[in-house]
Amino acid sequence: MRPIMSRTLTALLLAAAMVAPLWADEQVDSGAYLAARVAESENDFTSAASWYAKAIIADSGNPQLLDGAILAEIGIGAFGPATEAAKLRKGIEGEPSQLAEMALLADEAKREDYAAIVAAGEAGRDVGQLTNALVAAWAKVGEGKMSEALEAFDAVTKQKGFEAFGYYHKALALASVGDFEGADEILSGRAAGPIYVMRRGVFAHAQILSQLERNPEALALLDRSFGKAPDPMVDALRKRLQAGEPIPFDTIGTARDGIAEVFFSISTALNGEADPVYTLLHLRIAGYLRPDHTDALLLTADVLEELGQHQLAADAYAAFPPEDPAFVTAEIGRAGALKSQGRADAAIEALQALARSNGDIQRVHFALGDLLRGEERFDEAEVAYTAAIDLAVAAKAEDWVLYFYRGICHEQSKDWAPAEADFRKALELNPTQPQVLNYLGYGLVDRGEKLDEALGMIQKAVAGDPEQGYIIDSLAWAYFKLGRYADALEPMEKASLLEPVDPIVTDHLGDVYWMNDRKLEARFQWRRALSFEPTEKDKTRILRKLEVGLDAVMAEESASAAPVKAAENDN
Repeated sequence: MRPIMSRTLTALLLAAAMVAPLWADEQVDSGAYLAARVAESENDFTSAASWYAKAIIADSGNPQLLDGAILAEIGIGAFGPATEAAKLRKGIEGEPSQLAEMALLADEAKREDYAAIVAAGEAGRDVGQLTNALVAAWAKVGEGKMSEALEAFDAVTKQKGFEAFGYYHKALALASVGDFEGADEILSGRAAGPIYVMRRGVFAHAQILSQLERNPEALALLDRSFGKAPDPMVDALRKRLQAGEPIPFDTIGTARDGIAEVFFSISTALNGEADPVYTLLHLRIAGYLRPDHTDALLLTADVLEELGQHQLAADAYAAFPPEDPAFVTAEIGRAGALKSQGRADAAIEALQALARSNGDIQRVHFALGDLLRGEERFDEAEVAYTAAIDLAVAAKAEDWVLYFYRGICHEQSKDWAPAEADFRKALELNPTQPQVLNYLGYGLVDRGEKLDEALGMIQKAVAGDPEQGYIIDSLAWAYFKLGRYADALEPMEKASLLEPVDPIVTDHLGDVYWMNDRKLEARFQWRRALSFEPTEKDKTRILRKLEVGLDAVMAEESASAAPVKAAENDN
C-alpha cells in the first residue's frame, strides 16, 4: 500500500526542496528558513514572520527571504517591518517583487506622499493592472490635479471588465471634493447606465443624497437595497435620515481613503475567486490606510477564518468598540472565531453578554442558540431560539429555520410534543423544506407514529434533495419500519454509497440486509458500523445483534417495551 504523508511532513519536504539551493550559501539560517516556509504553507503568518525575521539576520540580501517576510508581516498587519523588508527587497537587482511594491505603495499612501506614488507608477511599478490605474487616479486627486484625476478615472471606464470600478471611484472622487450632483449622476445610473455597487456603495450614495437634501430618496434607496430586516448599521443610518439630519459624506475624506477603497474594492472582487492570501493582502492594506474601514475589517476577519487563523480573526473582530454600529456583527464573528479555537465556553459567554446588551436584535439570540445547540446544551438553546422567535412581529417564511432548530432542541431533550409542533410550524412557513420534512418524517417513523404520513413527508424530502444520503436513509428506514423490507433495499444501498462512513446509515444497511435474508452481508455491515465510532448506545445494540441476530434483539426490545406501555396505561 502506498504510504500517506501528513500535511506537515509534506510541507517540510517541499520546503526543504525549495530551500536546498540556498543551503550552499553558509550565511543562510536554513533551520529558520525551513520553519518559516512550513509556517507560511499553513498560513501561520505570526510564526512565519518570526522565523523570516530570524533568517534575514543571517542574509538580508536574499530575495526569497524578504518576499516571505513581507507576505507574513502584511498577513498579521505589521506594516512597519513589511516596509523595511520591502526597501531591502527593492534594492536587489533582478526580478521585481510585487509584494515589495505593494508594501511600499501602502507606506507612501499612509504618509500621503502622492508625488512618490505618481513617480513610482511612471517608473513602471506594477501592483496589478486595475490597481495601478485607480491608485494613479487617486494620487492625482491627492496632488490637487482633479482634471487629470477625472481623465484617469475615465480611462479606467473604457477598459473592458473595469468599467464599474472606474465609474464607482470617479463618483467617490467627485463626492470627496463636494461635487455631489456629479457623484449622484453616476451612482443613479443617469450618467452611463446602472452600475452595480456593493453595500458600502449604497451607504455612500445615501450620504450623497442626504447632502443634496434628498433624505426621502436616501431612505427609499436603503429600503430597495436592504429591505426592512433588522440591521444595526442600516437602522442607525435610517434613523438619522428619518430625523431629517443631513448625513455627512465620510465614505471618502482624503485621497488616502480613496486608495484604501481601491484595495478594498479589488479584495471584494478577488474574494472567493483568487487565493485567499492574496485577498488578505489587499484587505490588510485597506485597513492600514483606513483603520475605521468597517467593511474591510469585517472581511479581513472572515478571510482569516477561512485561512484557519482564528486568533488573528478574533483580534480583528475585537477592534470594534461597543458604540460602533458594526459591533454586533463583529461580536458574533468573534464568537465564531473563539469556537473555532476550541474555546466554546468563551464564545458562549461573549454571545450571552451580547444578548444582554443587544437583546432586541433577533440574530444575536439566533447565533447564541446555534452555538448552544452545537455544544448539545439543548435546554439553553431552546430558550435562545424562543427569544429570537418572540422578537418577530409575525412569523415570516425565512423564520422556518428558528422553529426547526428549536424543534430539534425539544426532540433532543426527549420532549416530542413541542418538537413536533415546531416542525409543523416550520413546514407551515416553508412547506417543501427537505430538512424539516426529513427530520419530522424520520422522527415519526422512529417512534412508530403516523407512518403513512411520515413516509409521504420523506418521499417529498427525497424529491426536493435527491442526493442527500441521510434523507435517502430516512426513506429506506420508513420502508423498514412499515415492514416493506424489499422496498427498503435499493434506497438503503444508495444511502450507503452517499454516506459511506456514517455509522447510522451503515448499521441500517445491515438491518435491511438481515431482513432480506442476507445475513452474512448484514454482519459485515454491522462490523463496519462499529469502526465508524457509533454512540455507546448504538455500539451496544450492534454488538448484541452480532451476538444473537436482529430478530432476537427486536424480540428483546419488544418484550422490554411492553411493561412500560402497561404502566403508562395503568396511569
